[in-house]
Amino acid sequence: MAKLTAYERQLLIREKNRPTIRDYIPMLFEEYFELHGDRLFGDDGAITGGIALFEGKPVTVVSHVKGKTLAENQKSNFAMPHPEGYRKALRLIKQAEKFHRPVVCFIDSPGAYCGIGAEERGQGEAIARSLYELISVKTPIFSIVLGEGGSGGALALGVCDELAMLENALYSVISPRGFASILWKDASKEKQAANAMRITAEDLTEFGICDAVIKEPGGGAHLNPAGAAQGIRAYLHAALERKSQIPLDILLETRYDRFRKIGEFEE
Repeated sequence: MAKLTAYERQLLIREKNRPTIRDYIPMLFEEYFELHGDRLFGDDGAITGGIALFEGKPVTVVSHVKGKTLAENQKSNFAMPHPEGYRKALRLIKQAEKFHRPVVCFIDSPGAYCGIGAEERGQGEAIARSLYELISVKTPIFSIVLGEGGSGGALALGVCDELAMLENALYSVISPRGFASILWKDASKEKQAANAMRITAEDLTEFGICDAVIKEPGGGAHLNPAGAAQGIRAYLHAALERKSQIPLDILLETRYDRFRKIGEFEE
C-alpha cells in the first residue's frame, strides 16, 4: 500500500464501503452513550459525540459522520458539519475536561459545510473557537484521521496531543479539487494537485505533524474493518498509557509548542 499515490489513496478512502465511525464505535468501545445538541441552535448529524468506555475506562468520543448510502449521507450532510456541529463537539470536550476524561476525536470530512445558513450562524467563528479552546483543554486529546481530513472542517478536531492517521488517510488544509481550482483555475487537475500537495500519512510524519501511522489491512480498511479497528485499538491503548503519565502542565505546554512549530522552515 505504501506505493499508492495520494490520488489513488483519495479514490480508496472514498470507496463507498470504507468503514465509518458508526462501524468503528462498536468495535472499539464497550459502551457508547451519544449526546446531542449544541445548546444554542440544534443538533448536527455530521458530528456525533458522547461518552464511551475504552477498556473499562471512560472517554469522550467526538467524530465526523460519513454514510454509506444516499440516505445516510443526506442525514449526516455528507460529513460536512454546520457550526452547531462544532459547537456540540466543543461542548462535549469541555464536559470531558470537567470530569477529567480523555478525548478521542475521529476526523473524516471533506470540509465544513459552506452554505448560506452555516455562514449566517458563524461557521468561521465556530471553527476558530474550536482551535482556540482545544489548545488549552486540561485533559489529553487524541485525533485519528480515518479517511478524508479536509480543510478547516477537519482541523477543528485536529488540535490534540497526538495525531494518528490510518495508512491511506489524507489530511490537508484544502481539498485537492479546491487546490486545483485556486492555483490553476481548473478543478479537473485534481489528480495533479493531490500528488503535489504532500498530504499522505507518510508525508505528514516527515513534516512532524502526524505522530503515528496505523496500518490498514491489505487492499484497504473496507476489506477488513475488524483488522483496521484492531490497529486503532492498539494505538489508543498505547497512546492513553503514554499521556496519562505526563503532568498536566507539561502536557499543555507540549501541545502548544507542537502547533507553534508547524510550518517552521529554514532557508
